[in-house]
Amino acid sequence: MISVTEALQIVLSTAQNFGVEELPFIKSVGRILKEELRADRDFPPFNRVSMDGIAIDYASFKKGQRSFAIEGIQAAGSVQLTLKNEQHCIEVMTGAMLPNQTNTVIRYEDLILENGVATLSVDTITKGQNIHAKGKDRKKNDVLINENTKISAAEIGVLATVGKSVVKVAKQPKVLIISTGDELVAVDEMPMDHQIRRSNVFSLVSLLERIQISSDIAHLTDDRLILKKKIEIYLQEYDVLLFSGAVSKGKFDFLPEILNELGVEKLFHKVAQRPGKPFFYGTKEDCTVFGFPGNPISTFVNCRLYFYSWYYKSVGLQSDDETAILTEKISFKPNLTYFLQVKLSYRYGHLTATPIIGNGSGDLASLVNADGFIFLPEDQTVFEKGGAYKVIRYR
Repeated sequence: MISVTEALQIVLSTAQNFGVEELPFIKSVGRILKEELRADRDFPPFNRVSMDGIAIDYASFKKGQRSFAIEGIQAAGSVQLTLKNEQHCIEVMTGAMLPNQTNTVIRYEDLILENGVATLSVDTITKGQNIHAKGKDRKKNDVLINENTKISAAEIGVLATVGKSVVKVAKQPKVLIISTGDELVAVDEMPMDHQIRRSNVFSLVSLLERIQISSDIAHLTDDRLILKKKIEIYLQEYDVLLFSGAVSKGKFDFLPEILNELGVEKLFHKVAQRPGKPFFYGTKEDCTVFGFPGNPISTFVNCRLYFYSWYYKSVGLQSDDETAILTEKISFKPNLTYFLQVKLSYRYGHLTATPIIGNGSGDLASLVNADGFIFLPEDQTVFEKGGAYKVIRYR
């Protein structure tokens, strides 16, 4: 049995590059950018008016002039006008090009407009005010978005601004999620007294959808021959197999033995953690196998910690560790890393974690009451109130 730290190192060392694909930019939210995005021109691309009002030559104001005849109107999106008389002004709209021969914008709130003349109602203005200067934000060829950035709504706006209608992103792995066990029935079936509905597989589907991975699902009964036949095919068709169940020590937990027979290299089986100790991990050629224990909390935390970490490394995404402060003292005697369910909140600007005590790794309903897991290391038995520890969010 290996430690959580060792298990994570092994998982990360087997990360894969699935290549690059091109998508319409509007479909790329949540995906990982695989090119450096540069400005195709200055930002803004012209001296941009930032307030509705009038544009003047500041020299006239400095000479004492306070009233300006209006020569015309510079609308947003219209061709740039030129001030013909330095003692006049041009009305300007927010977003418009600053007219030639002007260098200062006075907002309407500081003016009185009568009979085609704008008169200032304030005594002080500043040369260059209310103008967003050309290139002030970024210069042409400046890097706007770095490679390996996760694309959000903010990046979508930038992609549109530079005319990037098609964008290169990391290709997603082809994933199959497999549940096992004769006790499991479909969601829309009425289970008998000895049966339960399948739920783990759908939790996994949803966890993967959060990181923009579509997955297929399959269910296999506890028949050794069928298991082996099906898995042999799956190993050739998918980049990743995620199993829920059949990796422990039960008489029908055939999975580790079958995977070995099919040439899957076992990298570890059993991790010093609770929940999720029987976790199996292995590879065969280009297929990676995650064998999660069947108890729902075990499946959930293992996917969130190990699969997410493996995926982030595979696509080049950096994930920042986050810590939270325990609000209660916790004792845990086994020499195992403890993933304790917690409710997260902010107090005085600090992230805090309040323990949610469930009824073991089979208590699926307890997930609803928590926001994540706090990572309590194996080298301690008492965790004092106020201690800060790593957290794994799922909300």
